[in-house]
Amino acid sequence: MLFLKLKKNLACIAIFIFLTGLMAPPDAASISTKEEEKLAKEFLTAVKKHLQLIDDPIIVNYLNTVGQRLVKVFPSMPFEFHFYMVQDDTYNAFAGPAGHIFMHSGLFLAMESEEELAGIIGHEIAHVTSRHISDRIERSTKIGAATIAGVAAGILLGAAGAGKVASAVTLGSVAAGQSSVLAYSREDEIQADQVGLIYLDKAGYNGKGLLSALKKIRSREWFGSEQIPTYLKTHPASEERIAYIGSWLASNAEKTKNSESSSVNPYNFERAHLRLTTLYGDPDTVLKDLQARLKKNPSDSMAHYSYGVLLSKTGDRQEAIIHFKKALEQNAFDPNILTELSRSYFLDGRNQEALNTLEGALSIAPQDPEARLLMADIQISLANRTEAIEILQKLVVQNPEHVRALYLLGNTYGKQGQLGLAHYYLGKYYKADGQIRNAVFQFQKALKLIKDSDKEKEIKVILKDLKKPVKRKS
Repeated sequence: MLFLKLKKNLACIAIFIFLTGLMAPPDAASISTKEEEKLAKEFLTAVKKHLQLIDDPIIVNYLNTVGQRLVKVFPSMPFEFHFYMVQDDTYNAFAGPAGHIFMHSGLFLAMESEEELAGIIGHEIAHVTSRHISDRIERSTKIGAATIAGVAAGILLGAAGAGKVASAVTLGSVAAGQSSVLAYSREDEIQADQVGLIYLDKAGYNGKGLLSALKKIRSREWFGSEQIPTYLKTHPASEERIAYIGSWLASNAEKTKNSESSSVNPYNFERAHLRLTTLYGDPDTVLKDLQARLKKNPSDSMAHYSYGVLLSKTGDRQEAIIHFKKALEQNAFDPNILTELSRSYFLDGRNQEALNTLEGALSIAPQDPEARLLMADIQISLANRTEAIEILQKLVVQNPEHVRALYLLGNTYGKQGQLGLAHYYLGKYYKADGQIRNAVFQFQKALKLIKDSDKEKEIKVILKDLKKPVKRKS
């Protein structure tokens, strides 16, 4: 097991040694916004290969909703922000280049409110808008190319909480005395806290969540300095930071007293939190917790909903349907519960009931991507491929990298005999999923078969971009 983990981490570093050519040559003076965006594409590809990203739409959409609420109040945003949930038990979050922000599931599960989530996300956004990441890359050029590889590997592996294994591998390229150069400086962290607190207030959060989240992170900082280098600790929850935030909150108490989360709906946090536990936690433990919760309150709608999700996941769909119906007794117009009930009907082969229930969900939330995707699935099962394609086309216009929609489009066009479009959308699917070789293969096939001149031009541009490494100007 240790060998496999070491092999995986070595692969990460091999990728990042290649990426150092993209990041900064020895004579570089700075990294521009455009260069950081190019680096972000490669960084994201590596992340998708070596970290397990959670793709559950309810969890991811909730994370992005909170993130975008904060983004809206920040001025002069240099990048389009994206937020991801990493399946990892460590208490961590990190920002990659160009506004790609990652929250670890372990830290999210340790949180007790949206305030805490917003506090950490706001801090990460502040790192991006203050250009701290580009500054780390720039600083790394002063201590040599081998260290740049360590920076990149440190961002990814350190964020992944790889512990001793990551330390053993990455310390080979970074002398102990240089690790402080690779870390966010104390000033970076304080500035991110200062900026984050200001804009948390503007977004309607009171800032107390950042303090309580940092205390949770500090409680888990049991790695010794001999086990993990400084730059792998992306955000040490130092006493100084905690003291500063506490002082800021005290001095701004009057100003922020109206930001007591009156505009925050706790239901959304609880649903995403409990769903993450249900889908990715130990099934036996989750089952016992849900049973205890229902014993205490038999009409607990959220517990019935989560119980239904768990039962559906384990294949007991008939029992799942019972629990979804009980959840609806308390929340009759919740489109998420209706969608899950519809999914259970669909997987149980009860297509008409699935269709009727899903139409109810879509009448309440007509733009919900998960309900629309399920509708496409149902239409495909009923051989209504034209209707399915229409739904899926609208979904990919709304979200060009919706991997499931792209995959279904490719397969559905293939079943209709439109092979050019089938290969085109499968190419987009593999590209969005980070499977570059498969993407190139599919786009090359599409180029030979497709009749649309605009798509031909687009494919040629994509292939050129996929095949040609991005290089920085010296």
